[in-house]
Amino acid sequence: MKIIVTGGSGFIGRHLIEHLGDSGYQVVNVDIAPPALTSQSFKSVWRKCSILDGEALTELFEREQPTYVVHLAAFASMDAKSMDEFRANTDGVSNVLSACRRVSSLERLIVTSTQHVRRPGSGPPKSDTDFDSYMLYGKSKVITEELTRNAGLSCAWTIVRPTAVWGAHQLVLADGLWRVMYRGRYFHPSRDRVVRSYGYVRNVVWQMERLLQAERGAVDQKVFYVADGNGLQVEWVNAFARELTGRDVKTIPLVCIRILSWVGDGFQRFGISFPIYSSRFKNLVTSNIVPIEPTMRLLGAPPHSLDAGVNETVTWLKDYYAGKTVKCQSG
Repeated sequence: MKIIVTGGSGFIGRHLIEHLGDSGYQVVNVDIAPPALTSQSFKSVWRKCSILDGEALTELFEREQPTYVVHLAAFASMDAKSMDEFRANTDGVSNVLSACRRVSSLERLIVTSTQHVRRPGSGPPKSDTDFDSYMLYGKSKVITEELTRNAGLSCAWTIVRPTAVWGAHQLVLADGLWRVMYRGRYFHPSRDRVVRSYGYVRNVVWQMERLLQAERGAVDQKVFYVADGNGLQVEWVNAFARELTGRDVKTIPLVCIRILSWVGDGFQRFGISFPIYSSRFKNLVTSNIVPIEPTMRLLGAPPHSLDAGVNETVTWLKDYYAGKTVKCQSG
C-alpha cells in the first residue's frame, strides 16, 4: 500500500515516515529538502519536489499512484509579517488538492491544519468551521481548510489539527525552552493552573495512521485534533525539568514575569533577543483547551505515556547539546 507524505523531511514527517515504514507501508517523501537522517531507507524514499510547482507535483502523483496521501508540507512561522510568506499553505495546498483529483488510485487524504485556526482562550468551537484565527499562520491554515472543503474530492478526506507537538528532533523547543531549562535559567509562574494541549510526536503520528485505517464514514469530511489530551501546563513543564535538571522547575511570582515581558518588549524594539515579551507572556498565562474527545472516542488513548516521551526526548536532547546528533528540520 503506497502513501505519499508531503513535507516528510520535517519534524512530524520524519517520525511519520518512520512509523509508516515500520507498519509496512510503501512510503514516498515529497519535499524540497532532503531528509536530515542520512540512512539509506530515508534517502531512498525522498522525491525532491516543491508543492508550489503544480505541474511537477501532479506528474509525480500520477507516476506514483498512491493509495493514501498525508499532506504535512507547510510554512509554519509565527513571526511572518505578510500573507505572501504563506504561499505553501494556500497555493501549495491548491496544487496538492489538484494532484489528488488526478489520481484514480487515491482512497484517503489527510490534510494537516493547526490548532491556531482558533486563538488561545477563544473557547470551544461551535462547529468545524467556527474560526477565530491566531496570527497570520492561523489565518493561512483557515484557507488550507476552506480549500480542502471546496476541492470536490472523490476520495475520503480528513483534516487534522495538531496542537503543541513535541519530541526528539523538535528544534524550536530544543533551541528555546528546553535549552534555557537545561542551563537552569528557566523560571515558571508560581501557582500556574493554565490548561494546554500537548502532543508527543509518536502519539500524533500513531493517531494519523489510525485515521487512515478507520472506517470511511467515521472520518470522511471531518476534523480531528491530534494530541495527547488537555492537561496542566506545569505538569508538562515539570516532567522536562525533572529529567533535565533533577528537580521541578523554579518558579517566581507572575507579576515578576509580567515586568520582565515589558523589558523584553523594549529590547525587541531595538532588535535584541530576550526570552520573554508580551505576546509570549500572554501565551504563557492563557489556557487553550481543544476538543480532543472525538479523537479519543474513535481511536482510543495514545500508546505512549508522558514519562516515556520525555525520557526519549531528553536522551536525544543531551546528545544534541553535546553536538552528537544531526539536526532535523522542524517544518
